[in-house]
Amino acid sequence: MIRKMLIILAILTVTIASVALAQIKPFVLVTQDMLQNPSPDDWLLYSRTYDAQRFSPLNQITKQNVGQLKQVWSKDMVTGTQESIPLVHDGVMYVMNPGAPGSTAGGVVWALDATNGKLLWEYRRPGRITNTKAFAMYLDLLFYPASDGTIVALDMRTGQVRWETKAVNNGGNLSSGFIMAGDKIISGRTCGTPQQQGCYIAAHDAKTGVELWKFYTAAGDEDPEAGKSWGGAPVATRSASTWGLTGSYDPVKKIIYWGVANPTPNTRAARHGGNSNAIGLSAPADLYSNSTVALNPETGKLLWYYQHLPGDDWDQDYTNERVLFTTSVNPDPKFVKWINPSVTKNSQHEVTASVGEGGGLFVLDRNDGKFLWANPFPYDSPRFLIKRIDPDGRAWINDDVIVDIPGERHVVCAYNTKSYWPMAYHPGKNSLYIPYVDNCLDMTAAGPAGTSAAPAPYEVTQSVCKGPANPTPAAAPAGAAPALPPAQGGGGRGRGGDGGGAAAAGGAPAAGRGGGAAGGAVAERRVAIRREGSDPQKFAGVAKVNMSTGEIKYLFETCAPSNGATLVSAGDLLFWGDVAGNFRAIDADNGKVLWQAVLPGSIQNSTITYGVNGKQYVAILIGRGAMTAGLITQAGITPAPANTNGVYVFALP
Repeated sequence: MIRKMLIILAILTVTIASVALAQIKPFVLVTQDMLQNPSPDDWLLYSRTYDAQRFSPLNQITKQNVGQLKQVWSKDMVTGTQESIPLVHDGVMYVMNPGAPGSTAGGVVWALDATNGKLLWEYRRPGRITNTKAFAMYLDLLFYPASDGTIVALDMRTGQVRWETKAVNNGGNLSSGFIMAGDKIISGRTCGTPQQQGCYIAAHDAKTGVELWKFYTAAGDEDPEAGKSWGGAPVATRSASTWGLTGSYDPVKKIIYWGVANPTPNTRAARHGGNSNAIGLSAPADLYSNSTVALNPETGKLLWYYQHLPGDDWDQDYTNERVLFTTSVNPDPKFVKWINPSVTKNSQHEVTASVGEGGGLFVLDRNDGKFLWANPFPYDSPRFLIKRIDPDGRAWINDDVIVDIPGERHVVCAYNTKSYWPMAYHPGKNSLYIPYVDNCLDMTAAGPAGTSAAPAPYEVTQSVCKGPANPTPAAAPAGAAPALPPAQGGGGRGRGGDGGGAAAAGGAPAAGRGGGAAGGAVAERRVAIRREGSDPQKFAGVAKVNMSTGEIKYLFETCAPSNGATLVSAGDLLFWGDVAGNFRAIDADNGKVLWQAVLPGSIQNSTITYGVNGKQYVAILIGRGAMTAGLITQAGITPAPANTNGVYVFALP
């Protein structure tokens, strides 16, 4: 009898063990084919696909049922500068958790069960805080841009380090993060020191971490023809980083497209020994600042470039994403200010589209960089930073608002209208959905002691933007690992060798990247200011732009600005959130709000959607980026949302 019971017990043990083993799902490698044609259920790159369209084929959530969305799980994160975008593969969400200001604990990477937030593994790396935007994956490796400028390859199953390699110069920061180009990790960064040699885009072998090439974004001795555009400025001090969102990749053409930020110091005079006329008013000037560059992924060689803003005078970056798609080109002069007349009407073009921090929507042929059309964005103004664009695409800086005399003061538009929070493209509607802030920059040039203060160009009154009541953060789901302890504080823009923070808002003066004044000198002053005559209750929103004709429809307008990415889906929904904590599902055709949730913090970049076991989820991160606090103050959001970080996920019942 005992023997029979032991035999039965043995059989049961083997059966239970077999069932348990069967329930352990084998890991699915992330192949190059998957990166090129991802499952609708996955979110493998910062904007889902190589082309950065942020369009999801998932359509379980529709206009008809989106009102039933419910929060299904959330997880608190440590409070720090939050600007990242999570990734999802085969039911697992990977999240970068920023470090706490003032702490040496550094950043954290989580692997979470994407259905309930349960912690699968955690990787911690001591060091300073980081505000990196994007990370990447390939095969069974997750590539983490650590705060010390190291690329860390983590085993996606366990979080164990497989290899790591330093990828910045002294003081640099992998703030841009990564995108894959086949089997290569492509990265952007702040410059570090020495400046010119620290300003580059790089490729590393994904399997070994070996650096394969660098492309220097502030032209020097390695690029003598482009170097002439710096008007004799010392090579070592030239600076133009790639601090913002990563670029895009066309796997068929095998071309990388990347945006480069402004040259530094901020003003033309400061960069050129006091002589703002050392460079011209039209492109090229201070290459490859404020340009789109197209690179060969095998060699890093430049294929073409286009300079959007020559010889920047105000720190108006044209970095961040390049969205790739194919469209008929038929810009209507009623809607579009600058058009290339040599382009055949209604001709089909493979294009790259981008919006600068200083405004302006540009559309280029992505085969050769040919200028197709461009428009001031979000609004035109005599203070717009670009004065004109010639028919052949040569851009001219608006010299009427250059601050090249000590103490000179001007307002330039726009300013941080769309920064590191990416836009979305709906291929079925051939439309971009662009989040924007209708803001300008009030800037005064530095000067010696005794420089008189220039009068304000115009005055704006402080408005009030009624925000939602602050909700109580949701409790962690049953079975989830405890969250990291909260920490107080925000964070600066964190561009490492590229300097300091964003301009102040609400009338408070801010020193420029050079820091405070010394010896009685007057510091550079930079203050965000609403566009003259604009409606503070329409301070921000989402614009829908027809990419054939260029027609702009202001789809949704609000008093609360945003640092949140837009996301569009096959359900014809637009998901977007603001710094007041409102997260919305909007009809992508008419702008009607179909669903809204109020979260305990500011919606920050991040918005994604994914599927697991036939169920569609929508996820966002909350927290404050480098610009968030200033926008909350400037918009007069009352009550101000809490400074808290977390992951929030929604689905249908």
